[in-house]
This record gives sequence, C-alpha cells and structure tokens, in this order.
Amino acid sequence: METQSDPFSFDPLLRKMKTHPAAILLLFFVIGYGSSENSTTSRGCGLDIFPRYVYLCDLDAIWGIVVEAVAGAGVLTTLLLMLILLVRLPFITEKEKKSPLGIHFLFLLGTLGLFGLAFAFIIQEDEAICCTRRFLWGVLFALCFSCLLAQGWRIRRLVRHGKSPSGWHMVGMVICLMLVQVIIAVEWIILTVVRDRKPSCSYEPMDFVMVLIYVMVLMVAMLGLSFFTLCGKFQKWKKNGICLIITTVFSVLIWVAWMTMYLYGNKELKRSNQWNDPTLAIALISSGWVFLIFHAIIEVHCTILPAPQENTTNYFDTSQPRMRETPFEEDIQLPRSYMENKAFSMDEHNAAMRAGGFRNGSLGSRPSAPFRSNVYQPTEMAVVLNGGTDILQFILNQKEGVKSQV
Repeated sequence: METQSDPFSFDPLLRKMKTHPAAILLLFFVIGYGSSENSTTSRGCGLDIFPRYVYLCDLDAIWGIVVEAVAGAGVLTTLLLMLILLVRLPFITEKEKKSPLGIHFLFLLGTLGLFGLAFAFIIQEDEAICCTRRFLWGVLFALCFSCLLAQGWRIRRLVRHGKSPSGWHMVGMVICLMLVQVIIAVEWIILTVVRDRKPSCSYEPMDFVMVLIYVMVLMVAMLGLSFFTLCGKFQKWKKNGICLIITTVFSVLIWVAWMTMYLYGNKELKRSNQWNDPTLAIALISSGWVFLIFHAIIEVHCTILPAPQENTTNYFDTSQPRMRETPFEEDIQLPRSYMENKAFSMDEHNAAMRAGGFRNGSLGSRPSAPFRSNVYQPTEMAVVLNGGTDILQFILNQKEGVKSQV
C-alpha cells in the first residue's frame, strides 16, 4: 500500500539542495544570523537598532521608555509656549509685560535643554556623551536658576515700586550669572580629560556634585529673594511671587532627593552602575516639569493677557457722579449782546406769566407756551446718559411751574 506524501514535508527541498551546495550555505547563514540577533536584541527593539540606543525601546528596562515619553511631552510643551510668545509678541504693549520677554525665552530655552539632556542619560555612555553630560548639566540649570533670580528681582521691584527693571538689564544679568558656571564646567573638563588624560566617563559622583556648588548658591539666593516678593503695596504682582516661591521650594526638594540617591542611596543598595543614570534622568525631567507648570505656563499666560481697559465711562452705572448741570455761561465768556438779548427774553417771559393762560377746573392753570419753552426738557441722549434722572427733574420743574402759576 502506497503512503501518501505530506505536502508540508521538507524532503523535496532537501533533495533539491543536495545538488546546490551554495543554497545550503545560504540557509545555514540566515538561520545562524537570525538566532544570534534574537539572542542579543532586547524585547521591544528591532533587529537593526544599535546597542547604545537599546534603552529607548527595551521593554525589560521600562525606565528608559517612561523617561523618553515624559521628556518628549516636555519638549513639545516648551516649543508650544515659545511659539505662543512669538505669535503674541506684536500685541504686547505694556512695559511691565514686555520687559521680561527676553528672560522668558531664555528660561524656556534652558527648560528645553533639560528635557533634551535627559535623552543623553538614556543612551549608553561614550566619550562624547559623557562630556555632554558633564558640561550641560550645570550650565542648563545655571541658566534656569539665573532666569528665576532675575524674575525675582523684577517681581520685587514691581511689588514695591510698581515699575519693572529694563529688559536688557535682566538679560545681561542672566548671561553673566550663567557664564560663571560655563567657566567652571570647562575648567573641570580640561583639567581631568585634557591634562590628566583620563576618560571623560571616569569621574566620581562626588566630583560631579562638587562642580554644581555654584548652581546651589544660585538656588539658595533665589529661595531667599522669592520671599521678599510678598513685601510691597502693589498687590496684583504678589501672585507671581507666590508661584516663584513654589517653584523654588520644589526645585530644592528635587535636588536634595537626587543628590541623596546619587551619592549615598545607590551605593548603599549596591546599584550604582544600574541606577545612577536613571536617577539623573528623572531629576532632569522632574525639574523641567516643575519649571513649566509652576512658572513658565503662568508667566506666559499673564504676559499674553490683554491689558484691562481703564477710564471707560459706564453710563448705566448709577454710582458714578452725574455730569454737571450748571449753565454753560459759567464756563464760557459770552458777548455782551447775547446777555442783553437774554435779559430781554426773560422780561417777555415774565409778562407772559402775568397774562396767564386757559384754566382747567380740576388741574388749575396750565403754563402758557412761553413758559413751557423755558422749562428744562431733556432730550433722548440726555435720558440715556443720565440714567433717567432728567425725567424726574422735568416733572419737578413742571410741578413748581404749576404751583407758581396758581
């Protein structure tokens, strides 16, 4: 009895390959390459990804994906705020709101750099990445804290005197304060990498923190100055001072937390090699979002708000003082001929009053035509402007005229 051949059998394929040795070598090469890639590629990453970027997609090390997502959202938010400021720039006319635009852009630029630097701690380190980390960490934080320090100086002046410092003065102050940290970071890299010929990735965590002492001084100065923003007579600017205090307090707490973990916590847990980079990356994105939520978004919102319309008269507000109802002759010097004509018309009016008019039994005597022409009669515009009070004045004048006629 003949056995039926299996349609999925590999025997026909193998019989054909016996006559083609090159095809056999190609098959084993593909199988070997695929097995080697599956054994070295992390779960969630493609086959063609470089090993240094593996934490950007590795599902086993989920911290890289979380940091990447949060940092990307921060980059988009910061770019959106910068775009809003650029679009609304021609419509900002108040001096108090226009002067800090320079430090607003510098602060957003520094915040954008913090989110971008977080990606350098997700990527596996090499010589270029380590130099970037060592240089930009302190410089970017010095830029942000210098902007906050200049903002504190501005708010203190506004609260006490109602006037903002010049925009160029604040920008110059920020650049000068930031350049100090630039010099410190450049000297550290030159002394350790260039002079001592050490690898840029070979440094102690304590050295990394000691280079940031100047940034800590800026942070403490900003904390002290922020409390003085609440002392003054101009109340509307104190809300900005409260936001500055909240930003400073959260920044101090974040720095205390990451320095404690970076210097002592990871070492005690014996996870320094695995947790140092995640600790620094989380500190970057946490500080960036604190800067955005408690300072940048609020300042941009206050800047683009339209100026309130002042000195506008509400004609329907009865609490406002009424317009003057004095004769215009008191303010304008009229010619003598006009005054004589007016006296003559008043004599005619008195003569008409003595002549009297027709009588009505129930209502008494009615004023004659000459009398009615001299009674105050409001126009439609006067009624609208004075809220109806002229109608009452007209009725009172009519009653007084009737009584005098009687």
